[in-house]
Amino acid sequence: MSAAIKFHPERRQHIQCLITELQQQRQELWSLYCQIGRLKPFDDHAALKPILKQFAEIIVDYVSLGHFGIYDRLLAGCERRARLLTDAQNIYPEFSKTTDAVITFNDRYDQGKRKFTVDKLEADLSKLGESLAYRMEIEDRLCGMLLS
Repeated sequence: MSAAIKFHPERRQHIQCLITELQQQRQELWSLYCQIGRLKPFDDHAALKPILKQFAEIIVDYVSLGHFGIYDRLLAGCERRARLLTDAQNIYPEFSKTTDAVITFNDRYDQGKRKFTVDKLEADLSKLGESLAYRMEIEDRLCGMLLS
């Protein structure tokens, strides 16, 4: 058996592990997102602050895994399928927009950077939810291509 054939299953196994981790983080993220939503109206800052902090941590981990785990792996030369690379490069600008939305949200509600206010939290969560849903569609497409 050639070295290329031996290596191929290991590459697939590694990407499968990354995808599994991404899906686990996604579940945790949506769970926290829903928990925050159940706290409406957002006037109980004592209950809201810890869950927003936890949400901010997981959302950064989640988008980082997508960028620095899956996309870096693709674009660092680990992927040999030209069609997949082309598709991934075409998807990347949209993927990056969703990352920007997450960073904007995180910067606004990072309790260490500025005074904590919730006057626009409901609208910001709605906008973030739309961006995350779109990101997940993109990720599902990308993950499907990686596993095919």
